[in-house]
Amino acid sequence: MNIYVKKISEKDCACDVLVLPFTEGDRGPLKHLGPSIKAIIENTSPFEFQGKKNEVLLLQTAGDLRPKRLLLVGLGKKKEIVPETIRQAGGKALSFVRDIGFSKPALSTITLSDLKVSPAVFMEGGILALYRYDLYKSEKDTKEIKEMTILSTPSKSLSGELTEIKTLTRAVGLARDLVNTPANAMTPSHLAHTALALRKKGLSVSVLESADAEKLGMGAYLSVSRGSDEPPKFIVLEYKGGRKAPIVLIGKSVTFDSGGINIKPSDGLEKMKYDMAGGAAVLAVIKAVSELRLPVNLVGILPATENLPGGGATRPGDVVKAINGTTIEIINTDAEGRMTLADAIGYAKKFTPSAIIDIATLTGACAVAFGGDAVAMMGNDRRIMETMKQSGEFTNEKVWEMPLFDEYREYLKSDIADIKNIGGRTGSLVTSAKFLSEFAGETPWVHLDIAGTAWTEKDRPYTPKGASGIGVRLLFDVIRKIQ
Repeated sequence: MNIYVKKISEKDCACDVLVLPFTEGDRGPLKHLGPSIKAIIENTSPFEFQGKKNEVLLLQTAGDLRPKRLLLVGLGKKKEIVPETIRQAGGKALSFVRDIGFSKPALSTITLSDLKVSPAVFMEGGILALYRYDLYKSEKDTKEIKEMTILSTPSKSLSGELTEIKTLTRAVGLARDLVNTPANAMTPSHLAHTALALRKKGLSVSVLESADAEKLGMGAYLSVSRGSDEPPKFIVLEYKGGRKAPIVLIGKSVTFDSGGINIKPSDGLEKMKYDMAGGAAVLAVIKAVSELRLPVNLVGILPATENLPGGGATRPGDVVKAINGTTIEIINTDAEGRMTLADAIGYAKKFTPSAIIDIATLTGACAVAFGGDAVAMMGNDRRIMETMKQSGEFTNEKVWEMPLFDEYREYLKSDIADIKNIGGRTGSLVTSAKFLSEFAGETPWVHLDIAGTAWTEKDRPYTPKGASGIGVRLLFDVIRKIQ
């Protein structure tokens, strides 16, 4: 979709439909519009449109108006409006416009200007809402918005904001595509090919094979891959755009998780292709950062593998050694994500990072605790966690901090090894992070559990059903703040 910014009045804009945001009960924008628009809207029954949050109403135009139709979109009460309100309105409006077949809408910025909100925020929600995944459908919906006109004074700042929004929303789309792709197509090798395709000046990509991981002593990571015929791929991306020590992002990248020998229940098992959502987010963030040339140094690590119960699969009770020499007793093979992350965190230390942030669909307990509306966060660095909270509020990818008490280490005590990989059902959300903290040590580190938020079972204002792309916008904002 092409986006244009033009200084044109609402009544003189030739478009399929003019999108008019309204706050609840406020007819103030009417004074800026022509008499025809004013008459049409004032004669609209209050039962048809009151300006409530995400309310929409389509109207025909007449008289001296060039727009063929008007789409009124509600923002709710003025005092309650935040950036997320505008994003949701954008998602609701543009998905509505697309679905009824209009391809060239325009956006009035009268109300947005009054609220001192950039139209780029509205467009962010709008573009995110237009995402589709129809690769495997024989009959595809061809309706699309080809161009969007923003009625505003062109400026360098707005142009920059729109460029960033387009780049960031494309990155979210990439993450969603990767997660939505069936596991027979989204193998570790496919994920590696996707990463390698991002290579360019300033962004290098390397892939460690199974033999390389063996030499490095990645026994924890490799233990997960033993039951699959698909070779594991330990993917490393390095973006060099700054001068400081790099931030390392690690994304859980289990491209299909059956649970291994501790096989999962069959209900919902088809969705376990989403277990690489953390890796998809890391890949997408680095793509966005490199395209926008942010002045930071980043490393992305995706320890990609499948977790299947094949003949060579790791058994409950097996003991393996991680890259840092720690021995791990495997109590449950379905606690595999932390095994891959343990070696990834150990490997990350070779970069002498300023911080390590891992993001993973790690525990069912996270989804039970927070549903689909919050990310669980734990870590050892107060500055990064406070920044994460701020970014979570700004992007509406909310995080909630959970404790990492010393007592949780007792849950992971093994009789025959240094540590066991699961502490039982009690406290399973926090003990999963406590396990990872053993490998992070003193390095500034934050863990994000996105098990409840990486997939949505229903359409949301700018997140269609399926993969959400959670973490891309959150991590992008955090990186910009802490580097």
